[in-house]
Amino acid sequence: MYTGLGARLEWALLNYFIDTHVADGYEFILPPHMLEYQCGETAGQFPKFADEVYKIANPTDDRVHYMLPTAEAALASVYRDEILAEKDLPKKFFSYTPCFRREAGSHRADERGMVRGHQFNKVEMFQYTRPEDSDCAFDELVRKAEDLVKGLGFHFRTVKLAAGDCSASMARTYDIEIQIPSMNGYKEVSSVSNARDYQARRGNIRFRRENGKIEYVHTLNGSGLATSRIFPAMVEQNQRADGSILVPEVLRKYLGGLEIIQKS
Repeated sequence: MYTGLGARLEWALLNYFIDTHVADGYEFILPPHMLEYQCGETAGQFPKFADEVYKIANPTDDRVHYMLPTAEAALASVYRDEILAEKDLPKKFFSYTPCFRREAGSHRADERGMVRGHQFNKVEMFQYTRPEDSDCAFDELVRKAEDLVKGLGFHFRTVKLAAGDCSASMARTYDIEIQIPSMNGYKEVSSVSNARDYQARRGNIRFRRENGKIEYVHTLNGSGLATSRIFPAMVEQNQRADGSILVPEVLRKYLGGLEIIQKS
């Protein structure tokens, strides 16, 4: 539970992310938190990761629904089975949602508390583009994630994932990582990926060029950002000798101008 100034600080982070994306021309979408199974299939998360989500039982309906593990699963299905016009691309979206994950298995068992919970807050960026534009869109999403981290005053590193470390649905992935001192290392706060036409083929999402030719779109996604690791890093890195916390300047307007959170 976030309480008092902690809750306000979490909400300030989310508002900072949201305002930045709106200023960059992205459309804000609040998707449902309960999705149908086909959303996971389109995103490439199912069937492989079907055991890592919370499924919803409905005694009056045999269809499988589940709690959203990331807004990507919803945004990848916005145009499922549709044909877009070339002039309408790119589509640039972002969403705020809580994310729900079972995290089945023992991987990353050393991570506890808010760093790896069954529910956490995240703002997700998503783009639909023409194939020839997706590499530039990828660079844009990486830059946006990096700029959000820079705005908070964090030292960070950007890591290119080897092909074997990328998920099956992604052709290319970069992780943006920040240091959490108490964990003695860097932790991912954003993962930016280009699925190329993988998700579009699964979801039958196409566009019609001006010459009439129909092709699959390319889809890209990136965290912008998740708060579950930003929050502890911010508290630890900004803690002063007397135990008080220095509020990053970009967040102060959301906290009534508050610069210092005193030790309680």
